[in-house]
Amino acid sequence: MDYQVDLDAFHGPLDLLLFLVKREEIDVLDIPIARITEQFRAYIDVLQVIDVEHAGDFLVMAGTLMEIKSRMLLPRPEEHEAEEEDPRLDLVRQLIEYKKFKEAASLLEARAEQQSCRLPRRPSPHVASDPIHQPLRQAELWDLVSAFGRLMRETLNQQPEHLVLDHTPQHVHVEEVLRLLQEGQSLPFSALFTPPHNRARLVGLFLAILELIKNNALIAEQDDLFSEIRLTRPPKSVEM
Repeated sequence: MDYQVDLDAFHGPLDLLLFLVKREEIDVLDIPIARITEQFRAYIDVLQVIDVEHAGDFLVMAGTLMEIKSRMLLPRPEEHEAEEEDPRLDLVRQLIEYKKFKEAASLLEARAEQQSCRLPRRPSPHVASDPIHQPLRQAELWDLVSAFGRLMRETLNQQPEHLVLDHTPQHVHVEEVLRLLQEGQSLPFSALFTPPHNRARLVGLFLAILELIKNNALIAEQDDLFSEIRLTRPPKSVEM
């Protein structure tokens, strides 16, 4: 089965799977399918709200995980247990290949950054010689999706259940995020989701944040894994 490595808005299902494996500090050769499947499905719930079209790729992977989980639960005769191939093996092979691909891409990006440092340029406001002022951990896309999922659950559970139509153009949400975050300012992720709190508006603001991060107009960082995400608008960021 072929899986896409990159989507327009989100990386592919293998990227999410690798993120979960790394986050849980799991051996990629011995993935606890039941636990990973439940976590994977929780992310799909958020993706289906954000991007229905691309969520289909993740549903395919979820189906594959469910199939593997079912096969591992089936009783196997002892005489065939040693001969039967681990149902996770094909997925593990794909995950290892994707991991190599991603690590190679990261290495090339790091070398490009080192090369660019050889040329004279203005020092970055986020780089300092003092270890205390070293950059925070850069938040991954899936950290942001997880934080948005929690915000959606906490916010919408407090709202009355009624349908709200919102046809606000996306550029309006982008402008609102930039207005809330002045140049050089840093705010918690949740602080950018101002009222009114309805699903369409929350999704619009989240997609605006992703677009700004993609265009280097926002930086998403956190002190450590699972800690609060902070968004910073660097000085002289490119207006969208």
